[in-house]
Amino acid sequence: MVNYLLIAINVLVFVFLQGMGGNEKFTYAFSTVPAEILTGNDIVSGVLEPTPVPVYLTLITSMFMHGGWAHLLGNMLFLWVFGDNIENRVGHSRYLIFYLVCGIIASLAHVFVSGASSEIPSLGASGAISGVLGAYLLLFPSRRVRVWMGRGIGEVPAYVALGIWIVLQVIMGMGLLGGEQTGGGVAYAAHIGGFAAGLLLIKLFDIRSKRDITINR
Repeated sequence: MVNYLLIAINVLVFVFLQGMGGNEKFTYAFSTVPAEILTGNDIVSGVLEPTPVPVYLTLITSMFMHGGWAHLLGNMLFLWVFGDNIENRVGHSRYLIFYLVCGIIASLAHVFVSGASSEIPSLGASGAISGVLGAYLLLFPSRRVRVWMGRGIGEVPAYVALGIWIVLQVIMGMGLLGGEQTGGGVAYAAHIGGFAAGLLLIKLFDIRSKRDITINR
């Protein structure tokens, strides 16, 4: 239920508030700007617009916005595939809190890596979804997931698919494939930070399964 609501909010924000990418004033006003977060000041220069809310709230607003249809659909596909399993495991309210916390930590990871001199806005649900992927890897490591394998779709254990994914994020984030940490507009530090947050925090939210185990004994 919550997972579908998150998907719906992301789609509605992109279509109606961002104007499918056409409303740049809204997009830039509610995106996370590292320099604003680290200084606490709203910066209005270049493409940056006045932020009508405290700048720290952009750590949340930015995770419900996207840069284009491909960005949105790619993120929502991952959230749709993996998110409902985590929600079913930990419960609706805990899943929502977990999702938001992972998204905030992911944004902060990007902010601190970028530094106080960076006025480049960042946005997207990728960091929060990375937290969901980290949780999935820890809770369901052997569950088989479908992936594209060159000649068609095949199934591999989650630890293989998600393990490859996070290794690629680390490699690209370090610029070992010829790109910078934010190369191509992708904030790899947010992906890594969100994934790590998901791995480290999910057990704090996975209370229901512990309770069931105790009752069954």
